[in-house]
Formats: sequence, C-alpha cells, structure tokens
Amino acid sequence: MEEIRKKLEEDMADVNWNDIKPHAQRDAVIVVNEKLNLLDVGVAIAQDDKKAVEHWITEQLICKPSNQQLSDWNIDQTQLFKTLIVQPFVLVQSL
Repeated sequence: MEEIRKKLEEDMADVNWNDIKPHAQRDAVIVVNEKLNLLDVGVAIAQDDKKAVEHWITEQLICKPSNQQLSDWNIDQTQLFKTLIVQPFVLVQSL
C-alpha cells in the first residue's frame, strides 16, 4: 500500500480546467469533496476498496461533475484544481 500511496502522491498536481477538459469530455473526471483527502480517495480507488468508494458515492462525497459544474468551469477556465490520475479516472478537487 505504501508503494501505491507514494507513487500517487508524486503524481498529484495543480492544474487548470483546460488541462482537465479533455478528460471530462471522455467522462473520466471524478469530483472529490473537499472534506476528503484526495490522496486517500486515490489509494482506495487504486486498491479497489469497494466499501470505501461505495460509502463516498452514497454520501455524495465523490461524483461525476454536474452539468452546472461543467458549465461554470467552461466559463472560468482559469480555475485551479488539485488532480490525481488513477487510470482510467482523473480525480479533481477545487482549490
């Protein structure tokens, strides 16, 4: 687990909407609520921790971006996000 966590931590980056947009177009973006640690979510997904992921989905702490969010981000393309790629997904949190 520590190997996965270390690798994912190295892959975290702050990027703007233009860099995320192609991933949203292929429906691969997952929005992570700011109450959660992005790295913890990435590790859970990478390790296929279904119990944790299902809990977060049920509690609406992780979800696909809404149409309103996508629209807002397309308007303000300078918004920054903390991102983490866990193939095939791109996890994002607003900064």
